[in-house]
Amino acid sequence: MTVSANLSDAIRAAGVVGAGGGGFPTHAKVEGEADTLLANGAECEPLLRSDSAIMRAEPERVIGGLALMRDAVGAERAVLAVKRKNLDGLPELREAAEAAEGIELFVLDNVYPAGDEFLLVYEATGRVVPEGGLPVDVGVVVNNVTTLAQVADAREGRPVTHRFVTVQGEVKRPVTVWAPVGTQLSVLLDAAGGPTLDEYSVIAGGPMMGRLADITEPTDKTLAGIIVLPNSHHLVSVRKETAGHALKIARAACCQCMACTELCPRALLGHDLQPHRTVRAIQHSMEASEHAHVTSAYLCCECGMCELFACPLEIRPRRILSELKAELKRRGVENPHRKTGLDPDAVRQYRQIPSARLLQRLGLSRYDAPAEAAADALSAGRVRLLMRQHIGAAAVPAVEEGDSVLEGDVVGEIPAGALGARVHASVSGDVTRVSASEVVVERR
Repeated sequence: MTVSANLSDAIRAAGVVGAGGGGFPTHAKVEGEADTLLANGAECEPLLRSDSAIMRAEPERVIGGLALMRDAVGAERAVLAVKRKNLDGLPELREAAEAAEGIELFVLDNVYPAGDEFLLVYEATGRVVPEGGLPVDVGVVVNNVTTLAQVADAREGRPVTHRFVTVQGEVKRPVTVWAPVGTQLSVLLDAAGGPTLDEYSVIAGGPMMGRLADITEPTDKTLAGIIVLPNSHHLVSVRKETAGHALKIARAACCQCMACTELCPRALLGHDLQPHRTVRAIQHSMEASEHAHVTSAYLCCECGMCELFACPLEIRPRRILSELKAELKRRGVENPHRKTGLDPDAVRQYRQIPSARLLQRLGLSRYDAPAEAAADALSAGRVRLLMRQHIGAAAVPAVEEGDSVLEGDVVGEIPAGALGARVHASVSGDVTRVSASEVVVERR
């Protein structure tokens, strides 16, 4: 059996998925070939500290996973990309990278969205991922640093049961905790000393791409952090708006100033995405020439730059593009945009948005706290293990109510012949509920 097949089997058995938010089953990436393996340590979203925590606590695991993936895909080059502000505070990571053979450190500017994998590929290699494509189309495989640490664990037979999660915002002690997968969000809040407000909202994920969440929800393998904000905060109000309201505002207010397009990261890479023209096309035009600006919604990475930073009139291009993309899929319209040989905009480097400036615009500067990793692992008395924590088919429950499980036991299996990921018990205890969507385990 080849190195690639051995590692793929180990990763599959361990249930490793893209921990940066994408959730793509990592064993499928091992089965490809590339000349460059790129580790994403950008920690793109403001306020989150989970990737920094793993790079600080376990640099050898990160570097070890990077080397394993490099060898598995046959890459000649292995690159660890980290923002300068983080690298300066991670001497252990620098030492581990320098001690490893053939590992390069690539320093990123502290801008948003530096962690978008298309931008990361361009910065590190000078290659532009084609429209509708993937990094592997230009010979690159990208993995998040937390994912790589989990790959190193998988090689040793340890499945994904825990991950670092940051708790920021209106809490008494911002912190990054080592939490069992499936921990209720309210338990994370308690670990941060609780909210400082009686009335608050929780954003699961980062301030740019995260969503409103209920504190009874569980964590999953892709959740890097939660942010507690006042109900009156702009980011909460934006997320509560309906799609219909967003469209009405666009119809009434859009002046075609092009600010959304001029700061769109994918447009600046040369992708034919012009949010201002999409907003116009879906409202006023039935011309065939405008149809491309409708289907170009497929090219949007939903980073939020257009609506949370660029637009001076508080129009929601990202929301409109996201809804449009979903509607196109429902109607069975495939992505027709497949342009290759793209040329980045000549002014791209001058349109990068510093993270500090973004935080200020978002009204989050006061919450930019260190959120250091807690000394001890978080204890959860009960976990809800979702069967879909990844791209692909949901896992199928592999246990029944009343079963006893140990931490690391398989509780969700990949359906035969499907792309998916295993789910493992993150605590030892008794299975108290089983459904098609989740398995609940109560700690003994």
